This record gives sequence, structure tokens and C-alpha cells, in this order.
Amino acid sequence: MLKRTRRLAAAAPAAVAAVGVAMAASSTVRPEIDRRAEVVRQLTDGDLTSRGLAAITARMTPSQLAIAMRHDPSVRRAALYGLTPGWESLSLGGKPSLDFGASGLEAQKLNADMPVSGLLRPAQPFAFKPATAEDRRRAVRCLTQAIYYEAALEPTDGQEAVAQVILNRVRDPNYANSVCGVVYEGAERVTGCQFSFTCDGSLAQGPVAWAWTRAARVAERALAGHVAAKVGTATHYHANYVHPWWAPTLNKLTQIGAHIFYRWKGVYGEPAAFRQAYSGREPLIDEARFARPRLQIVSAAEAEAALAEAAAEGETAARTVVIDGRTRVVGVASLGGRQQPTAEQIAEINQRLAAFEAPAKAPVPSPPPPGVTVMDVEEVGRPAS
Repeated sequence: MLKRTRRLAAAAPAAVAAVGVAMAASSTVRPEIDRRAEVVRQLTDGDLTSRGLAAITARMTPSQLAIAMRHDPSVRRAALYGLTPGWESLSLGGKPSLDFGASGLEAQKLNADMPVSGLLRPAQPFAFKPATAEDRRRAVRCLTQAIYYEAALEPTDGQEAVAQVILNRVRDPNYANSVCGVVYEGAERVTGCQFSFTCDGSLAQGPVAWAWTRAARVAERALAGHVAAKVGTATHYHANYVHPWWAPTLNKLTQIGAHIFYRWKGVYGEPAAFRQAYSGREPLIDEARFARPRLQIVSAAEAEAALAEAAAEGETAARTVVIDGRTRVVGVASLGGRQQPTAEQIAEINQRLAAFEAPAKAPVPSPPPPGVTVMDVEEVGRPAS
């Protein structure tokens, strides 16, 4: 009995150890998410209101805070990477547009919240076979203009994506079958331009040499068969600070730089749908005509004033339209913004200028008073010796 008791006592520690090992083997490591939740609870004392969130963000480094804000869908993206609103779209002129306002910032939020909704479809290399050397020159120039005026400061893959959209449209039966035809499609109408630079007066601004050369290289490469794989069969794009009405009707593909790219939904966005043959003939573009602005963005008050002025002068072609959430005056009242003077008015203006610029005649001296000679007058003005 004593020996049996001793054997049980000796075996007890081993049994306890075995149970401990078994328990350790059956338990699992505490998940990382549990540990994070515990840290959050300790920092916020269980209060996830603004006070608790402030306690969490106070412990973040600037880079961590920036990443958190970029991925928070509830944050209005008033500035990208800490930049003043507008400077993220710096123009070649060096002066950014700061008129995004509430609508522009809301558009950025809406665009960021839209998920990618379509699978990327590969595009085929463009078969560029111009009929003549002049047709080739026109095609290269039109494509270069579109890349330059639409995406001069975009990254190279962003410029390539813009070129891809244009060449995709050339092969899309919904659009013209030439490069210049696609780029300037609708430009003859005040509200129909497909690319804004063809109707907002941008062509009147001479291009910056280095940026034009860069755009021309991208254009030549695209016409030689280079494919922008990141956008595939995309046929639409817009800047991220606008949210056009048609965006939800298409498949969002990706964002490159400041531009968001889309393709048609369904079979119309498949490679087989791009079956239109390139004509090889490029239309002659009257650039002087399209360099004149035909679209003017104004406030609602300015729009009403312009319409009233047009009505007073018997002009009925001017009207207001809303494009991408912006009120614009289009038509006669926005062509140049001033009434053309008549020949009579020009003659009257010239007469006034002539009278104003005529040299003044020397004054005629009045005769001296009675009893005073000319010599006396001269003596008065002579300094004393």
C-alpha cells in the first residue's frame, strides 16, 4: 500500500505536466485582431465617439494619419497629399484653378467611392495606314493636340491612356473613323465638343515646347501600335474633380493621375465591338476657328445678365445650359463676350481719338494794359543783377 502511494505521488507531477502540455497544445494563439481591439479599447476607454477617435489619431505619425484619411470614405478629400485644393491640377501656365468649391470636392468623393465595376479588356494595336503623307501629318498633329491640351502634365502612362481612348473611338462604330474626326467631333456646335480644348479657346494658347515634344512622342508611339494596357478598350475618361452624369452608366476601369477611365458595358466594351476600319483620310481642321472660345463658364447671375442683354439686342441664340453641374452660357452672347461695333461706331471712335491726339495750339498772348509797354513787361520778369 505504501509502495503504491509512493508510485502515485511520484506520477502526480508528470500527470500535471502532461495535462499542462495537452492544454497548451489544444489552445490557439490569440488573434492579432483581438490584440488590436484590446489596444483600441484601452486608448479610448470603450468610447468610440469623436473624443475616442481623437485619442487614437493623436498617437499616429503624420504618414499614418495621411494613409488613414486617404482610405476613409467619409473624409472629404479637400486636399490630396496635403496640397492646397487646386494645386494637384497645376496647369502649364503655373496658375492652378481654385474654383473646385463644394461641388468639386463632392465630385472627388463620389468618384473615389465608385468601385471598379468592369473587367479590363485588352485592346488591339492600332492599324495606322494613312492615305497620304499629309493625312499622316494631320493625324499626328490632332492626336498630339489632344494629348497636350488634355493631359500635358499627366504621367506618361496617363498620356498613353488618353491616346488609347482616342484610337479606340476611331475603331468604335459610334464615333468618326479618323483621328482628327474623333478629336474634333462636335466642336462645330457650342455644346457638342467631345474634348473641351476644341471649344474653350485653349488652342489660342501657344504650346510649351518641351511638353508638346513629349506629347508628340506619345502620339507617334500610339500610332505605331503601342497599346496602353492599363485602360484596354476604354472609350471615356474625365478629371477626378468632376462627376459627369454618364459615369455610373459605364464600367469604371481605373484612375491614372487625375483622370478616371471607363469602357462601355456589355458587348459594346468587348474587343470584338471595335470593328470600324480606319478611313486613312484625315479632315482639314480650321484651327483658327476652333481657337475662338465658344463656351464660357459663368455664375447663374452672370448667365441671367447675358441672356437679358442678348434679348435687349434682339439676339435669341444665347441660352443657359448645365454641363457637369456647371452653369454655362452658350451661343451668341458667349462668342467673345462683346457686341461687334458697326462701321458708324468705328468712325465715331476714330474721330474722338483724332481730336484727343491732336497737338494743342500755343496760347495767343493778350495785349498789355494801357500805359504799359512791352519793355516794361519784360523788365518785370528779368532777375535783379
